[in-house]
Amino acid sequence: MLRTNHKFLKYLEQLYHQQDHKKDIVLESFGQGKEILIQDQKPSQVLLIKDGIAKCYVAEENGKEYIVEFLGMGEIIGEVELIKNINYLCSIQAMTDIIAYSVSIPYFKSLIQKDITLNNLLLDSFAERVINTSSRASYQQLYTTEHTLTQLLTMQEKQGIQLSKEDMADYLGITVRSLNRILKDLK
Repeated sequence: MLRTNHKFLKYLEQLYHQQDHKKDIVLESFGQGKEILIQDQKPSQVLLIKDGIAKCYVAEENGKEYIVEFLGMGEIIGEVELIKNINYLCSIQAMTDIIAYSVSIPYFKSLIQKDITLNNLLLDSFAERVINTSSRASYQQLYTTEHTLTQLLTMQEKQGIQLSKEDMADYLGITVRSLNRILKDLK
């Protein structure tokens, strides 16, 4: 439910402190509720979350949103789009205050060409995403929405964050009305 990647964070922190040009990687702050990346826009940077929690969501043509996942420390954002040379596939919004490493596009591209450690971290991250996506899809088929909601509520409490009913419903792929019914039944 909340993805983190401490190896990637450690790697980028080392690069940040060792960089020759202090413009290749910079720290950026995003306040709670701020849109960090916007779906369908052209990539302008690659980000790695140093601290905080963000939601990754897709806005559908019918106006509905679907939360793909929640991202925490060490999660990289915008790299797929840069590699594929496409616009952002989804939007990323800060759920808490976020501090992130912002990597310039030319620098990131140069690292992809010459840094085997980065490539291994990217491969590991991509594999983890495939595993998480398939696990979540099968989980949603095998378990009730009530069970998933219970886990979501536990994650919310453990992380000390407050999810809106809209966010919970968007993550579960249900309406707020259905969510209210389930919450009522759980009490």
